Amino acid sequence: MAFTITKAVIPAAGMGTRFLPATKAMPKEMLPVVDKPAIQYVVEEAVAAGLTDVLMITGRNKTALENHFDRVGELEALLRAKGDTDRLEKVNYSSELAEVHYLRQGDPKGLGHAVLRAKMHVGREPFAVLLGDDLIDERDVLLTKMLQVQTERNANVIALLEVDPASAHLYGVATAEPTDDPDVVRITGMVEKPEPGTAPSNLAVIGRYVLQPEVFDVLEQTGPGRGNEIQLTDALQTMAKEDIGGGVFGVVFRGRRYDTGDRLDYIKAIVQLAVDREDLGPELRPWLKAFAANLD
Repeated sequence: MAFTITKAVIPAAGMGTRFLPATKAMPKEMLPVVDKPAIQYVVEEAVAAGLTDVLMITGRNKTALENHFDRVGELEALLRAKGDTDRLEKVNYSSELAEVHYLRQGDPKGLGHAVLRAKMHVGREPFAVLLGDDLIDERDVLLTKMLQVQTERNANVIALLEVDPASAHLYGVATAEPTDDPDVVRITGMVEKPEPGTAPSNLAVIGRYVLQPEVFDVLEQTGPGRGNEIQLTDALQTMAKEDIGGGVFGVVFRGRRYDTGDRLDYIKAIVQLAVDREDLGPELRPWLKAFAANLD
């Protein structure tokens, strides 16, 4: 039975320890990337692909996420009274983006466990998972392509990125065989963060998935893996090996991706996005060139 996929799951329960002390009282997903919190980019991407039912898997101290996507009557009234329609539209926009739901993960048992918590909300239909650390440039197509592949092949679909083999150990890594589409591969194996020098390929798994509901059955039988956590990669490895839910395919992404899960890459992401902004780029680009010219 074919489903029109409308549900997106966004795991957002992490502590954000790499960004302490900034994340002591603020969720890492709310860290600003130029002038929007990182999580809003992710929700916008989901909505642009037709996913309007969003479930965030949260944890303690994450109420700022709920507040951001809720209405703020006092602020709206103040902006309206001042005639500041531009900022009022921006404030209202995040409140009207999607139907957003929230569910606590409870025990921090890993990404696989966070996805499993979505079982009751998702039901027995395909759904997407978007990780907040990976921002995909809105000018590049990824999630829409993945949804198309899922519909055509009735299978699980993951996003892949070709990386420097020297850094492959930082990712989940897939082995794959080609299909009739040069941007689509069939996954034959997966491993979560292999030891340096042992990665089976340079195809890194990045934070976008379109999954069949059978993934919940597999996750329920998946024991703790690397880091003593329930790894989504381990469940997908089982599904690829045993052809569960149609097996696993990968879409090789060749566009612009911004990693906000690392402090240095977070700073790079802000600069990369800001230089392309019409309201910031014209002044920022010459300043950056002058700044770079004075570096030792």
